[in-house]
Amino acid sequence: MSHPIPSRHARDLVRGAYDVHIHVGPDVMKRRIDDSELAPRFAEAGLAGFVLKSHYVPTAERAAVVNRLGQAEAVGAITLNASVGGLNPIAVEIAARGGARFVWLPTVDSSNQRSCLASDPAGAKPPMWARLQDDLRAAGMAADPVEVVGPDGAVLERTRQVLRLIARHDMVLATGHLHGDEIATVVAAAAEEGVHRIVVTHPEFTSQRIGIERQRELATHGALLERCFTTPYTGKVGWDLWFSNIREAGPENSIVSSDLGQPFNPPVEHGLALAADRLLDAGFSDEEIRTMTVHNSRALVGAEPLSD
Repeated sequence: MSHPIPSRHARDLVRGAYDVHIHVGPDVMKRRIDDSELAPRFAEAGLAGFVLKSHYVPTAERAAVVNRLGQAEAVGAITLNASVGGLNPIAVEIAARGGARFVWLPTVDSSNQRSCLASDPAGAKPPMWARLQDDLRAAGMAADPVEVVGPDGAVLERTRQVLRLIARHDMVLATGHLHGDEIATVVAAAAEEGVHRIVVTHPEFTSQRIGIERQRELATHGALLERCFTTPYTGKVGWDLWFSNIREAGPENSIVSSDLGQPFNPPVEHGLALAADRLLDAGFSDEEIRTMTVHNSRALVGAEPLSD
């Protein structure tokens, strides 16, 4: 399968960036590349590193092994789905002690994702985890949805316990596949609990579809709005809306990631540069693209800022 190739200018623009959302092997589903193979490719492309996201298993130990290669930095994470016990403070604490720096709230097991009736536009590629979730249900292993707020809409105490651990370990909170109302509630609670680094996960994704007014409001709490390349690339949303939301919310409040790793999509190391090419074509400046890809990603992972 042929894929677009990034321009030299785009590659130069994203040098020093971290891709804060990728899905690579080893995993419970087929991926385009393994993490240990990806690190030298990132280094060759001038990229600083990547955050290893899995919907099912913690990745800090994998990141530690990859980092012994001395190439691009791998950053470990945990996603609070049923496979780790959902909103499990012990899992978060152990992940933090093992070096994980990102915590995603429930994704495939969120109540919102389970009940989402929204459909992708015609021709959009479904996420790879959808089939695995169907397999688990067919085998009688569908766990209850992982809730983060109660019936009254208030944040659960268990959620607050997780937020306090994220704050204590200075980790990054990512909102996963929650509903927009849940995201607003959790982001406000996270700020109250002292969480300093917050990412609103792909607000344009099918199960999020967060309107621009709410995106602006979330940014006032210090949250970065994550613009995943694959969301428009795979047809889940139009490029025009993706660009419009960035402009309306402000590039300074956005962070571009790839969400790549699927076998049918472009090489992971091309993702940020491919996004940069799209942004250039849409009229964004070099400075705006550097802010969204390089400076915001480095600030999020706690890397030293670059002087440019």
